[in-house]
Amino acid sequence: MQRVLYSVFITGASSGLGAALALQYARQGAHLGLLARRGDTLQQLIASLPHPERHRAYAVDVCDHAALKSAAADFIAHAGGIDVVIASAGVSYGTLSEHAEDLDAFARLIAINVTATVATFAPFIATMKSQGSGRLVGIGSVAGIRGLPGAEAYSASKAAVISYCESLRLELKPAGVKVVTITPGYIDTPMTRHNAYRMPFLMPAEKFAVRAARAIADGDSYRVIPWQMGVVAKLLRALPNAVYDRAFANAPHKARN
Repeated sequence: MQRVLYSVFITGASSGLGAALALQYARQGAHLGLLARRGDTLQQLIASLPHPERHRAYAVDVCDHAALKSAAADFIAHAGGIDVVIASAGVSYGTLSEHAEDLDAFARLIAINVTATVATFAPFIATMKSQGSGRLVGIGSVAGIRGLPGAEAYSASKAAVISYCESLRLELKPAGVKVVTITPGYIDTPMTRHNAYRMPFLMPAEKFAVRAARAIADGDSYRVIPWQMGVVAKLLRALPNAVYDRAFANAPHKARN
């Protein structure tokens, strides 16, 4: 099959960051493979994008690794290769280890935010290595820089994504494949609208998508968006534990699921 000009595969594409990135790349003329659980919502999104005939929808749960692998193979065959893969599927809710019933919620969050990121990238790596090019994009979070009270699972999952992408970046660099970690601060999405606390430097999802696509095109290894939260993250990382613990002892908690 003839290679298309630019191909982008996005998980979690039916809403939030994934949908905003889909719109941004469609406006750039990319051919999209969009994956999410809600097939009807995906079809509605594709119908609203420029050149809907270019794009493919995959109604797949990212925890179904066999179906995810099949979708990846179909899109590679359709596009004749792959340029960008964005593992954007993710969930966020509060967990407390003292509650035994939260263990299942913890495991589910890790499965979606971490293991599914690996399962998303894996089927594309051989093709990217054979091309000698490509971008694998993991979505971290400022919440992964330091652990936040009440967000044990979410902070742990995003810290894991950041470290995983760093390891993968080193592994794939000799093959010409770039691994990009995008670390959002507060972005206005359905996920963050459930937060019952102040969110500094809140950014519209569309604006986030423009900046993220630019960082991906540049092959940045790591980018915090918005930049102000990058400054905050560096300051938080530099704080001694005793100072950090006092400052965040009474921080607001995410609602438990």
